[in-house]
Amino acid sequence: MSHYHPADLVARVAALLPEGPLSARDLAPLDQFQVGGLKSTEALAARLALRPGLTVLDVGCGVGGPSRWLAAQGCRVTGLDLSAPYVALARVLAARTGQAVAYVEGDAQDLPFADAAFDVVWTQHTAMNIADRARLYGGFARVLAPGGRLALHDVCAGAGAVHFPVPWASHPDHSHLLSPGDLRACLDQAGFRLLHWRDDTADALAFLARAPQTPPPLSLRLLLGEGFPAMLANLRRTLEEGRAVMIEAICEKR
Repeated sequence: MSHYHPADLVARVAALLPEGPLSARDLAPLDQFQVGGLKSTEALAARLALRPGLTVLDVGCGVGGPSRWLAAQGCRVTGLDLSAPYVALARVLAARTGQAVAYVEGDAQDLPFADAAFDVVWTQHTAMNIADRARLYGGFARVLAPGGRLALHDVCAGAGAVHFPVPWASHPDHSHLLSPGDLRACLDQAGFRLLHWRDDTADALAFLARAPQTPPPLSLRLLLGEGFPAMLANLRRTLEEGRAVMIEAICEKR
């Protein structure tokens, strides 16, 4: 989708990067492409009880903020994304921050990895664009080792239609939300046992309420264009009206 393929992304971001070493917090306004930002990544990782040496696949890694943060905790991380510009920028930013993350351009519905290759599958704000969730979560189960864990943070359907455009879709044809109940059922059918489930909507709204009216130069506006403030406003309205909810979950492969 053109929504995720901005032109000249690497050059435009490179022109704004400061000299010298970069940290996760320096890049968070740009590379933490999920509601809650870096704090939501830290919270999900804490509930997962990560430890150094785990192999992690970040599906829908975007420009790599969470994957680099996970690598900084000692995990061996692979990031996968369908967008060539995002993968290219993720590699550039990893070189600047010093994390050894392997970034792969590929389809979340057709994971190019061996069976049981990972201890953890991690995904934040990715599944909302994917209609065939059985295929998606079945693929996650396939590449996880027995007892491996899935950590997800996604938007679910509420009561009523989403106000478009939103950060994950400019048009309803590109948005495929499941209700929380349907998401739980789909995870169960894919072979996952639920360990943690949390409605994160209140925290998401608090985060959106703090978002600056004018994004800084190094921000998600570089990824989503001049319409980004309107997308955030629509997302906030959608959550406030109960048309969508934010869910955080951790599951174990049975």
